[in-house]
Amino acid sequence: MSLTWLSERVVVTGGAGFLGSYVVEHLRDKGAGAIFVPRSSEYDLIDLAAVRALYSDFRPTVLIHLAARVGGIGANRKNPGKFFYDNLMMGTQLIEVGRQVGLKKLVAVGTICAYPKHCPVPFREEDLWNGYPEETNAPYGLAKKMLLVQSQAYRQQYGFNSVVLFPVNLYGPRDNFDPELSHVIPALIRKCVEARERGDRHIVVWGDGSASREFLHVRDAAEAIVAAAERYDESEPVNLGAGFEICIGDLVPRIARLCRFVGAIEWDPTKPNGQPRRMLDTSRALLAFGWKARIGFEEGLRETVAWFERSRRG
Repeated sequence: MSLTWLSERVVVTGGAGFLGSYVVEHLRDKGAGAIFVPRSSEYDLIDLAAVRALYSDFRPTVLIHLAARVGGIGANRKNPGKFFYDNLMMGTQLIEVGRQVGLKKLVAVGTICAYPKHCPVPFREEDLWNGYPEETNAPYGLAKKMLLVQSQAYRQQYGFNSVVLFPVNLYGPRDNFDPELSHVIPALIRKCVEARERGDRHIVVWGDGSASREFLHVRDAAEAIVAAAERYDESEPVNLGAGFEICIGDLVPRIARLCRFVGAIEWDPTKPNGQPRRMLDTSRALLAFGWKARIGFEEGLRETVAWFERSRRG
C-alpha cells in the first residue's frame, strides 16, 4: 500500500510526548497535510467511548499509536497492574475500533521489554515468544506484546492493515528527566548535572553496572516509524535499534564526563539491574522498509546533555 501524506488524515496518539513530537515533526517534513494529536485530557484512550469519539471526531485514514504508560524500573515495580491494564486497553481498543470504522492503516509501537529475560543477543524478532520477560517490567512488556497478537489475528481474520515495531531504549532532547519516571540516560544526566552543581563528591547508581543496553536516538526512531507507515504492510514484528550495546558500567562514566561531573561513582547492588543484556538484530527493518539508524551515540549524548542544561536555565 502506498501512502501519499498530503492526502492522508493522520492521528498520532502520544503525539505531544517525547517520541510523538518528533514523529509529528517528521510527518510535517514529509508533507502531511492533516495531523491530529489527541490530548489525554480530552480522549482517555483507556475508555472505549473516548476511543470511539476520537475516530468519529478526527476521521483518520492512518493512526500511529505511540501513547503508553511508561517509566523506569522503579515506576514499573510500583505500578505493575496499572502499567499492564492501561497499555493493554489503549492498544486493544484503538485496533478494534479502527477495524470497525475501516481505518486504512495502523502503526503501533511496542517495547524491547517484551523480549524474554534471557534472550540470545542480538535479539531477533523470532525470539519474542521464547521465554518470560524480565520480571520488573514484564506486565508492561506483555501488555505491549498483545499489540502484536492482535495485529496478526486481525490481519488474518479481517485483512486489517496494522504493523507493530519494537524499539530499544530511546533517548534524546525533550526526554522525560523526572527521577520517578525517567529511563536510564535522562536519569543519569540529571543525577550527574545536579551533583556537579551541588559539588557532590560521589553519585550512587542502581545495580552493579554489569547489565548492557542499546540506545536509539529519538529522531532515528521517528524516521523509522514514518518509513514503516509508508512502506511496510505486514504483521511480522520489526526491531528498531542502533546495532550496538554498552554496559551500564561504561555508560555511567561516559555520561559523567559529558556532564562535567568529576566525583566518584558508587554502585548499589541491592537495587535491580533489570534485563541482563539488550541488543537488537535490526536487519529486518533495513530489508523491509530501508531504514537504518544514522545518529552516532556520542553525538546523540552530547546533544541530549546540552538540551537538558539549556532547559534548566529556562
